[in-house]
Amino acid sequence: MDEKYFPEKIEEKWQRAWAESGAFEVEPDSDEGARPKFYCLEMLPYPSGFLHMGHVRNYAIGDALSWFKRLQGFNVLHPMGWDSFGQPAEQAAIKRGVMPREWTEANIEKMRGQFRRLGVSFDWRREIAAHTPEYYKWDQWFFLKMLERGLIYRKNSPVNWCPLEETVLSNEQSSGGVCWRCGASVEKRDLEQWFVRTTDYAQALLDDMKEIEQGWPERVLTMQRNWIARSEGAFVDFQIKESDERVRVFTTRLDTIYGATFVCVSTEHPVLEHALLKEEVRRFAERVRASRAAAVGAPGEVELKEGVNTGLFAVNPFSGEQVPVWAANYVLMEYGTGAVMAVPAHDERDFEFAQRYSLPIRRVIERVSHEQEQIAHDPVSRDQSAVMPHAFTDYGILVNSDDWSGRLSEDAKREMAESAKSKGFGESAITYRLRDWGISRQRFWGAPIPIVYCDGCGAVPVPEDQLPVLLPERAEFTGAGRSPLAGVAEFVNTTCPKCGKAARRETDTMDTFVDSSWYFFRYCDPKNVDAPFDKEAARYWTPVDQYIGGVEHAVMHLLYTRFWTKMMRDIGLVGFKEPVKRLMTQGMVVAETFYRDGEDAGSKVYYNPADVDVVRDERGRVSSATLVADGLPVTVGAFEKMSKSTNNGVDPDEMIQAYGADAVRIFSLFAAPVENDLRWQEAGIDGALRFLRRVYSTVHRWHAALSDAARDAPALEELADEVRGLRRMTHRTIRRVTDDLEEMHYNTAIAALMELMNALGDAGLAPEKASASERFVVREALESVVLMLAPFAPHAAEEMWEGLGHAGGILGSGARFPRADEELAKRELLEVPVQVNGKLRSRLSALPEATEDELRASALADEKVRGFIEGHEIVKVIVVPRRLVNIVVR
Repeated sequence: MDEKYFPEKIEEKWQRAWAESGAFEVEPDSDEGARPKFYCLEMLPYPSGFLHMGHVRNYAIGDALSWFKRLQGFNVLHPMGWDSFGQPAEQAAIKRGVMPREWTEANIEKMRGQFRRLGVSFDWRREIAAHTPEYYKWDQWFFLKMLERGLIYRKNSPVNWCPLEETVLSNEQSSGGVCWRCGASVEKRDLEQWFVRTTDYAQALLDDMKEIEQGWPERVLTMQRNWIARSEGAFVDFQIKESDERVRVFTTRLDTIYGATFVCVSTEHPVLEHALLKEEVRRFAERVRASRAAAVGAPGEVELKEGVNTGLFAVNPFSGEQVPVWAANYVLMEYGTGAVMAVPAHDERDFEFAQRYSLPIRRVIERVSHEQEQIAHDPVSRDQSAVMPHAFTDYGILVNSDDWSGRLSEDAKREMAESAKSKGFGESAITYRLRDWGISRQRFWGAPIPIVYCDGCGAVPVPEDQLPVLLPERAEFTGAGRSPLAGVAEFVNTTCPKCGKAARRETDTMDTFVDSSWYFFRYCDPKNVDAPFDKEAARYWTPVDQYIGGVEHAVMHLLYTRFWTKMMRDIGLVGFKEPVKRLMTQGMVVAETFYRDGEDAGSKVYYNPADVDVVRDERGRVSSATLVADGLPVTVGAFEKMSKSTNNGVDPDEMIQAYGADAVRIFSLFAAPVENDLRWQEAGIDGALRFLRRVYSTVHRWHAALSDAARDAPALEELADEVRGLRRMTHRTIRRVTDDLEEMHYNTAIAALMELMNALGDAGLAPEKASASERFVVREALESVVLMLAPFAPHAAEEMWEGLGHAGGILGSGARFPRADEELAKRELLEVPVQVNGKLRSRLSALPEATEDELRASALADEKVRGFIEGHEIVKVIVVPRRLVNIVVR
């Protein structure tokens, strides 16, 4: 063991040792008394070409848990792969003239090297990449299986189109009217698309949340519930006047239908086909489409409710009243039926719209009196806009509703739906906001859709024995809207699997979220050529015990993968409903931004922190910042997520070279709770390095002397107070760190290790003077520290473990995470005498750190003491911490 801590030397040594020994390679245990399994997984990265500090934090979180579970005796699967299909590779092909495969695989090689330098404990034998035929063959196989079950279909549909990436986006990927990847405003286009019937599983996705609600963040579950959005209500058909057309609406408040004073439809509703011939309606529809593409809120959420009278009238099927049909910007074709019955007296959006356009507001629900279920209102006029400051949205009792007046809302909803069904103009219904998943993408770099088009046979699935449908090695990337695959004749031109005649391949590829919906099952059996994975291997390893990733995937990846698992259950591949037992969504890494105003108004030119000379005060605040290149000042902006756009990213390789991988890992886990954002400060890494050096130098100073430490634990009474306190502190720390690691409270676990090292220093022991018993206590403390440090700083821990006399590495030597002795972990209580007027009357049991106020309160509440002070005036209470309480009375 070297005297000084040299991170680069130590980390290279142990990374090489781990690779040679296969330290992190695992297989299912089949022996009797097998170890419990633990599957730890972080969301797989896109191979952009380099890791950033957000990656470092994400994978350090998972690696700490993986090490902890191994040391607890679990058989831990901790794999790695690449979400390697996607648009950036095609953009690189356009800009750099390099094929997507070359660009992707070069990036994977670079990032793999960075992961190895970080020392992350992956089983690299299980590495997968979505762009390899061995993987995407099974994307295609799943497509065919879902096609067989009617879960995939093709239709012409308005789709979300990203004009920058020139491809289709799902609703989840275009939430807020912007592309989830590049931020461009999304447009609507009509295209033939392939869809997955995720709506078939909408109720299961809601019902099965009960299986994961204990292990998933409530925030994520709430986001999914809101996205699926189950609504119970009724469909009702409004007949268009002087037409055979009907407008079907869905309402959750059928009890208010007599208050419907107009109908609102989406600007894309087919009923407007003729109304759009009117110039005013056509212009409004075009304006709504344009503004919707630029929207930044949730779909349909607009600040100003606007509309135009179409000139059409619809007949209320209950009242027979003719009401005008309006086209409105807050009604979306993709939600519900694309039409709503507008009841302004009882819906806030309709109320706002009606006030803007002076439309009638008719109250048909009154509040029920508390004393009895009778109408509690004054007679009301037909148009009550003057007396209603806002919509009344509660349930109540029906008024102004013909024969339905007097019924309670809950009863009326049910009875009116039954009436509508019996008369043929409506029915009870359950609807969901969730829509089917459009998976067609106009890209080259994705899994080809296994369909061919034959003039005689139509759309024909590619037989399973002809999978995979391979991507061509090369294509022409022009940036035009159609898929580059359409220009590769040898790919497009094929023969029909049914009739053998000339046919054309589908040139769209699958959404990359298909690849990531099932990848963690492939890790269980990554080399299988006959199936996506072996069922027995999946039965052993899955579900995933702990999944780690960003909350931004709540209604995309995390929803899709839940759907995919249910689909796989239904085709017999797995036997459970939910893919992940516990989910942790980590916070982002944010850093200061430095900029100067750009030439264009409102624009900024950002500078990387490495290019800025920053002077800070004693509290770490920036007092000046100048650009190194010219010495001129730059503005210090807010802390923001590390990104290319703000140029505030930090290269992990530079940090590893300067401080070592272990210090970088410790800082990323210590600086903030893992679920919170982490503020990047390089000074924090320096602090982590100092801590590691302190532990390392302490181990080096003691390691030779510990070889003849006592083998049996000494009796506590044999030890001096400071040494006995150190032993108790060791076991309290073990208990605390164990609990913290179980809950992934890494920052407090590391803080506890720092406190234990402080206690070791405070014990005042020296290797050359310590007795055999004292050496036992020090050895116990240091070995415990090293093993508890291994999840955070594995390289340094390995080196110190070896220095303490253990050969074969931590895992190779069979080391286990230390277990706390609960008796020793208990706080050592002091016996504090309590006097009354100087005479001993009782004794208190108190913690050493008990405050004066706590000791005073305990003494005054003591039963024995109270017998001597009751009826007397307490003059004063003298407290000597840890030693004495004296109560003076008269």
